[in-house]
Amino acid sequence: MEQIGAVIATVTASAVIAATPDQVWNALRDTGNVHHRLLPGYVTDTRVDGDTRYLSMPGGYVIREHIVTVDDETRRLAYSATDGFRLPITHHHAAFQVFAEPDGRARLVWITDVLPHAAADEARLRIERGLQVIRETIEQAATA
Repeated sequence: MEQIGAVIATVTASAVIAATPDQVWNALRDTGNVHHRLLPGYVTDTRVDGDTRYLSMPGGYVIREHIVTVDDETRRLAYSATDGFRLPITHHHAAFQVFAEPDGRARLVWITDVLPHAAADEARLRIERGLQVIRETIEQAATA
């Protein structure tokens, strides 16, 4: 079969978080509080207008995202960043999903598709660091 267009790079990262799946999902689904509940210091403010979320970043730039779905049944949040990239990205779509681990902790999986493919390495670095901060933030809140 002939391939049409560019190949989308997919970055997948996951972390086991020392919190219950419900605690992780509660923080993740709170789309207007990314700056408090997920990425403090990396996101300085969050504003939601309908299904559009605006993330204010250090340095003053703003990322605009379209919230595609917030699914409580599957604990899945999907979004597409549409503007404000600090990378040369022409397409972005991502989803978080929370799963239960056998020991009661949560596994958070973050899958991101980006174009061009060349942006994948830098996107992976940012995603892995972001996931680390999310894990630390949720664990701190869970033990407070």
